[in-house]
Amino acid sequence: MEILKSLREEAAKAWEDFSSPDKARIMVGAATCGKAAGADALFEKIDEALKANGLEEKVDVVSTGCIGLCYAEPLVEIRKAGEPSVLYGKVKPSDIAGLVKSHLVDGKVVEKKAVAVMADEPFQGVIPFKKHPMVELQKRIVLRNTGVIDPESMLHYLARGGYKGFERCLDMTPDQVIEEMTKSGLRGRGGAGFPTGVKWSFARRAQNDVKYVICNADEGDPGAFMDRSVLEGDPHSVIEGLMIAGYAIGAKCGYIYVRSEYPLAIKRLQNAIKQAEDAGLLKNKIGDFYFEIRIKKGAGAFVCGEETSLMGSIEGVRAMPRSKPPFPANSGLFKKPTNINNVETLAAASSIMREGADFYSALGTEKSKGTKTFSLAGKIERTGLIEVEMGIPLGDIINKIGGGCADGKKFKAVQSGGPSGGCLTAAHLSVPVDYENLAAQGAIMGSGGMVVMNEDSCMVEVAKFFLTFTGKESCGKCVPCRMGTQHALKILTRICDGQGELEDIEKLKKICMSMKQSALCGLGQTAPNPILTTLRYFEDEYMAHIKDKRCPALACSGLVTFEIDAEKCRSCGMCSRACPTGAAHGARGQAYSIDTEKCISCSACYQACKFGAVIRK
Repeated sequence: MEILKSLREEAAKAWEDFSSPDKARIMVGAATCGKAAGADALFEKIDEALKANGLEEKVDVVSTGCIGLCYAEPLVEIRKAGEPSVLYGKVKPSDIAGLVKSHLVDGKVVEKKAVAVMADEPFQGVIPFKKHPMVELQKRIVLRNTGVIDPESMLHYLARGGYKGFERCLDMTPDQVIEEMTKSGLRGRGGAGFPTGVKWSFARRAQNDVKYVICNADEGDPGAFMDRSVLEGDPHSVIEGLMIAGYAIGAKCGYIYVRSEYPLAIKRLQNAIKQAEDAGLLKNKIGDFYFEIRIKKGAGAFVCGEETSLMGSIEGVRAMPRSKPPFPANSGLFKKPTNINNVETLAAASSIMREGADFYSALGTEKSKGTKTFSLAGKIERTGLIEVEMGIPLGDIINKIGGGCADGKKFKAVQSGGPSGGCLTAAHLSVPVDYENLAAQGAIMGSGGMVVMNEDSCMVEVAKFFLTFTGKESCGKCVPCRMGTQHALKILTRICDGQGELEDIEKLKKICMSMKQSALCGLGQTAPNPILTTLRYFEDEYMAHIKDKRCPALACSGLVTFEIDAEKCRSCGMCSRACPTGAAHGARGQAYSIDTEKCISCSACYQACKFGAVIRK
């Protein structure tokens, strides 16, 4: 395409300069995860260290996105001219001077901070990035650029094959593009798993001069950050995917609906859209194709993840799900034919059109093709962002990639699919991770959030936590969701407080099934999943709460008591100072004790004691 020809030449030169091993460079992972860990404070120290060593004109300093190893943030990649880059983890501002001096001046890797070397072979005792335990089993397609390029540079994206998928589209008819997507086997990565090509074909067939495509970036699941990381680290991949979808269905306008809690993602998107406009890819007629993209900021309503609620929000009305039919493909945004895909689906679409359907369909399982991104969170050793081939055993994700539970604790469960997902146990670690196998176990793929729990987690409390979330986020339009979540939450609260009855189990099951069968949208239909799976796999914990009035995990405050072991007590008074009610008391030189009448089981004394004298029962 003539528009991109000169830009590609410029991009090749820019990338050669950026990636050349003959030039020194420092890259800082400054996505939201990196910033939260303190990455912003590193830039000033880097400038100071470079000046102190006379290197300010010889070393490029670049901000990049999330490379996925969030547990090791802040991450800093340093390359000395003529040598491979070394990735350093958990870098503090006080570390910078030593890292710059040792690595860039003395040529010595600081091994205690080194995470991996960005090369095929070990370097000074540091393992290659591809051999890192969190990376070795990954297959990066959607995440191929995150943490690798400068996300604010369109030239970097072009140099890595960006917009070649869109160029290929222009040599095909819209129907051929849809056929290619169908052949790839890509299914919607937002949770439902509907075949993307088939979905596009519905909107393509709709008869109307005005059509819309929407990118759903309203990622609201607790513990999920896949879409945010892609938008922050590789925004052009999503823009290209949206353009491809627009070409395929005949739309001239696209919306990216992104939550306002993602300011960096919004900034990167705005920058990328302007670059695409300046290059003539957007708001410019290319042959018969014209396309423009608008950003709509969400206000934090979880229900806007449901497509008809999202469209209502764009239209300026209260976000509530609409009855179907009519489906969005026929009557969607502003009552016009509309196609909606999430961030990961569109990013995958750009790679599929660039590399071809066969490339993508060769990965995964028979019914679940390609790769899937997941965010690992919770009580796991290596939290972060990963992309794996469909069909990988759940245990490989938890133990090999994630490193198992942190602090040597025993793995208990993983919540797959966010608050609408289900809890799987150690017995499911051999289950292949794909749409069909997860659904068979009562869980869902969802958007890709995985929250890991260890032996200290109470599964009744976990169900209560997720239902509290979905109950608050219910729009209230339909009775099954509005009332079902509240009734179930009251029962779960009663059980956690030690006031549950055996009849509550059947009541919970009836409420859950009513919600699944009659709620208007996916929020209400899937909200019972945490309850049903915890009842299915951890019914003994429910029975312990109800019959024995105890919490086996010692997590429910209403069922936990505290006392002090006189032999271990050092009379330091830390428990007394931390106690908000004065229940922990004592005198200097004597063992302290806890007044059970005043104790509210807040565990402040337990957390404050440094000698293990406070005991939970």
